[in-house]
Amino acid sequence: MKNFINHLNNIETEIYELILNGQPIKAEHALYLYEKSSPAVCMIFASEKRKQLYGNKVFYNKNIHVEVTNICTKKCKFCSFYREEGDKDSWELSEEEVLNSINEKIGEGITEVHFTGGLNPRRNLKFFTNLFRKIRTMFPNIHIKAFTAVEIEFFSQMEGISYEKVLNELKSSGMNSLAGGGAEILNDEIRKKICPGKTSSEKWLEIHQTAHNLGIKSNCTMLYGHVETYADRINHMQKLIDLQSKTGGFNCFIPLKYKIYGNNIGINNEVSLFEELKNYAVSRLFIQNILHLKAYWPMSGIDNAILAVNFGADDIDGTIFESTKIYSMAGAVSKPVMTESQIREKILSAGFEPIERDSEYNIKN
Repeated sequence: MKNFINHLNNIETEIYELILNGQPIKAEHALYLYEKSSPAVCMIFASEKRKQLYGNKVFYNKNIHVEVTNICTKKCKFCSFYREEGDKDSWELSEEEVLNSINEKIGEGITEVHFTGGLNPRRNLKFFTNLFRKIRTMFPNIHIKAFTAVEIEFFSQMEGISYEKVLNELKSSGMNSLAGGGAEILNDEIRKKICPGKTSSEKWLEIHQTAHNLGIKSNCTMLYGHVETYADRINHMQKLIDLQSKTGGFNCFIPLKYKIYGNNIGINNEVSLFEELKNYAVSRLFIQNILHLKAYWPMSGIDNAILAVNFGADDIDGTIFESTKIYSMAGAVSKPVMTESQIREKILSAGFEPIERDSEYNIKN
């Protein structure tokens, strides 16, 4: 390690001293790491920070995703998931089908059901509040994590009620937390290019602040590797840091790499694995008031998710049980399923300690 320190330049030495003192790096440091540092330096810096927080622990949970419908009115350019009504590969699950899918996996010890999907007027607020009440009755210990700010805005517009009322109705029906997607890049000029008509940056932040103020925690995301710059990523993260300073309501930050298959942004190449790993490192070092950094393995693949732990990630999501198609339809892992024993074996074989958590990062006994 002493030899490593001797080879750092002035700005890298400054960054390393901040890390050793438990302080976040500055925006200019983050930009330097993106633009000029080697992956090896990023790995050592981010690994040091992760070890300060969690030692050798890597978190996972037992969960499934329920994507109630892929019929969506927004048709975002980066999205490979949405379909129009009548498309042969479109779907909309019934209440009974959702309940059956949960019941099929409850014996596996799942503790969380993650809901997301398209904006479909037939799958409205009433549909979900009725569904959540039944889930709460049938599976009282399941954590219901549901929706992005985009769905909350959609429900608000359909019902003609405030975000706060939508969130209160969902909370009273059994929803525990928000999923946190839909952030993409919190820059409205970029949003006009990749998801025109979708929730604005200001509204995304406002909806999450409203949820946090109501005691509904959430995750937060960043879709990167498309038309954004490094400065855009840093500004995005800064907005999340600022909101977290106000509310403390974000459980986890999840960087999501843009996948090129099946959409029409017009980008031919995805960012490299080195770029992906470097992005985890910068996220770990720059965002220090959101304590958990997730490497979402259905997006990256399980081996790359474990590799990301060396670059600052401390969580790899959960078992999934082949219950999500969002990333597989974009060309990622075709059948995302991992048993708990497989997850634990992967973590152990990489030299880390697997720790089962609940949806709010309480350690399971």
